[in-house]
Amino acid sequence: MEWGLTKLAELKYKFKNPQLLELALTQSGADAVHNNERLEFIGDRVLGLSVAALLYDMFPSEHEGELARRHAMLVSTETLARVARDLGLDKRVRHGHMTAGRSQHMYADAMEAVFGAIFLDGGFDAARDIIDDIWRDLAAADVIAPKDAKTALQELVQKADGGALPVYEYLPATGASHKPVFNVRVSAMGHTATGSGASKKAASIAAAEELLKILAI
Repeated sequence: MEWGLTKLAELKYKFKNPQLLELALTQSGADAVHNNERLEFIGDRVLGLSVAALLYDMFPSEHEGELARRHAMLVSTETLARVARDLGLDKRVRHGHMTAGRSQHMYADAMEAVFGAIFLDGGFDAARDIIDDIWRDLAAADVIAPKDAKTALQELVQKADGGALPVYEYLPATGASHKPVFNVRVSAMGHTATGSGASKKAASIAAAEELLKILAI
């Protein structure tokens, strides 16, 4: 897939300032000063609000909790990384040394940074329209609001293990001090799994997701 310097054809957007796109695709490991962290910060907010408004419109009969679970899934690292790969960002991101476990976070961060770049380049409506175009189909794929992974794991373990509960253990954080990666281990039914995330909550959910995959086998 060939990408032009000034546009993302798959997103139907042409940048007036191509340097914003270049910055959005530059990870801090490649350039400690000129990188996508600030664009990621604003892109996260643009994405969050856009998806929230989309869900409010698409599911008028759902209450806050159902909308919140949908929102959490749709803006998760896993979903963002999948979208980034579908758009070819994984072939375009400039990065330094990277462990295999960090690649998903890097692609998700770059995806958010691209939305931040579009917001600065063309305004909120331009970014929202692009997000709506992609996320409407993702949101429509689940007719019923999903349960969050921690709730689903707890219900599974309680039912299968005589009312027992999963046990979560917070492991030492990794990554840069200004942007730590939290790590959590969860144990249940004789199995364990670990997960990582930008917050303890995100790491716990990631760990629960991994253990659900193990227990489903």
